[in-house]
Amino acid sequence: MNIVIVDDEPLARKTIETIILEHFPDINIVGQAGSVEEAVPVIKNTNPDLLFLDVDLTDGYGFDILSILKPFNFKVIFITAHQEYAIKAIKFSALDFILKPVSEYELVDAVKKAYTETNKNDKNIKWDAFFNNIYTTGKENKKIVLKTSDCIHLIKVSDIIRIEADNNYSTFFLLNGDRIVVSKGLIEYEKLLTDYGFFRVHQSHLINLSYISRFDKKDGGYVVLSDKSQVPVSQRKRQKILTFFENIK
Repeated sequence: MNIVIVDDEPLARKTIETIILEHFPDINIVGQAGSVEEAVPVIKNTNPDLLFLDVDLTDGYGFDILSILKPFNFKVIFITAHQEYAIKAIKFSALDFILKPVSEYELVDAVKKAYTETNKNDKNIKWDAFFNNIYTTGKENKKIVLKTSDCIHLIKVSDIIRIEADNNYSTFFLLNGDRIVVSKGLIEYEKLLTDYGFFRVHQSHLINLSYISRFDKKDGGYVVLSDKSQVPVSQRKRQKILTFFENIK
């Protein structure tokens, strides 16, 4: 595997290089760059299999490099220093990233994943989601990648009515009646979707507030959604739901 490292911090590039050489003797570091302007010709000339790409560069963003080089065949591992917007776009698209300061364990794990990723269709779906999310502003246009045991789905966030947890699995209930089960816990999606009108009404339930039809106060309290499903509301979330209805104009 040939790799290129793009980061505007020389120390960060050196750290990545050291970890790679120590753990992956069969990997060749064929190029390095510290800016968008430097990176584009380096990547074109070396044709890497894997790109380590810093999100925030001195003359732009790592995303700019990818836009210039589209379509591309190399795999990408993003490097970011807690840029929440970038991290959300990456997570929505199920792409790999590591946080600064670079952790040896996380970097090695990310490279091992890159070795095993072979499905080109899956990769295309992820990148379609990523470029959609990074360059569109309206929340209604955001898309999320959901991976099941045998398929990968690209779903508009606004088409999700609710998500229900069952241990380490989450079931997505969609506007068209479909259900998608993924092997991730609800807390992962709560963090991603709270800014998009989702609210956790119960330990096992995350709902899209856009699809609430009514709140029934009997039997402990539950919300009825547009698909006629009834979702329980925990006692400590009850007041927030009542406040939500009070604020509707």
